[in-house]
Amino acid sequence: MTVRAAVLPAVGAPLEITGIELPEPGPGQVRVRLAAAGVCHSDLSLSNGTMRVPVPAVLGHEGAGTVTAVGEGVAGLVPGVPVVLNWAPACGGCPACARGEVWLCGHALDGAARVHARTTDGTELHPGLNVGAFAEETVVPAACALPLPEGVPLTDAALLGCAVLTGYGAVHHSARVQPGETVAVFGVGGVGLAALQAARIAGASRIIAVDVTPQKEELARACGATDFVLADEQTPRAIRALTGKQGVDVAVECAGRARSIRAAWESTRRGGRTTVVGIGGKDEQVTFNALEIFHWGRTLTGCVYGDSDPARDLPVIAGHVREGRLDLSALVTEHITLKDIPAAFDDMLAGRGGRALVVFE
Repeated sequence: MTVRAAVLPAVGAPLEITGIELPEPGPGQVRVRLAAAGVCHSDLSLSNGTMRVPVPAVLGHEGAGTVTAVGEGVAGLVPGVPVVLNWAPACGGCPACARGEVWLCGHALDGAARVHARTTDGTELHPGLNVGAFAEETVVPAACALPLPEGVPLTDAALLGCAVLTGYGAVHHSARVQPGETVAVFGVGGVGLAALQAARIAGASRIIAVDVTPQKEELARACGATDFVLADEQTPRAIRALTGKQGVDVAVECAGRARSIRAAWESTRRGGRTTVVGIGGKDEQVTFNALEIFHWGRTLTGCVYGDSDPARDLPVIAGHVREGRLDLSALVTEHITLKDIPAAFDDMLAGRGGRALVVFE
């Protein structure tokens, strides 16, 4: 069948909105009709080569929709079931999975190399980050489609596939924020807004949002920030002034920039925790001297996918949504169509808005 999709023909090339031909689901696969797909900074990183995937590819990895067909051998999924797409399915057998660290699965992205679809002229296409969610429909391995818990609107549920699992997990799994602790979140995009809400859920006593754009303050406060600091050379000093000259217990960096990571580190109290969620380029070099590592006793931690296990965490997060503790719609600042994705990329680069959500008719 032919559906419309956003195709990256080559690294650095403009996206093309075009028809693609999807195969019927094969053994172990399902076809999903997309309700919505979030535009994540990782999609921009894939398009410009910061992160590498086989091309040409259908981008998009944060999505939700409805199963329309299943292949042979698929259990637990039938047509009509609403699902969240999981771009990093764990294999269950590698050393990371054996340790229970499914977010570090060594084979999670193997599926990105498969032939996913073809253009109408026969060119083979790959699924960006496994799922190819920037399309009206997609065909994915069954492990990439997780049943959506009840009580979560299907369109909003797209955000669960990356931004919310990442931001929530960074706070609850990686940084392990405790009630009464102070938290600073650097970068108020989709993941940062989710992290702010997660810090509020965790019971943080003070939640400081940091961003380069002053217009983000209203968004940040709506998601739980008690304070807003404009990012500049004085950011660590401003954060220490808000925390009795100590610094925050936890800093969560969501921008993936060397300067921001360094500022997050300097804003963390002695003995505190700095968690880096943002994906930066290999040219973004962060430096520390040996004496300060000893003196400050801080912990600096990388964080992949929020250290989340989607099968375990989705029901928990859905409970927060149902109970009104987590507002998915507060992360979204624009509803768009496929043709608007390049403009959403431009907004990201300019630091405008939160999450843009592609909504399919």
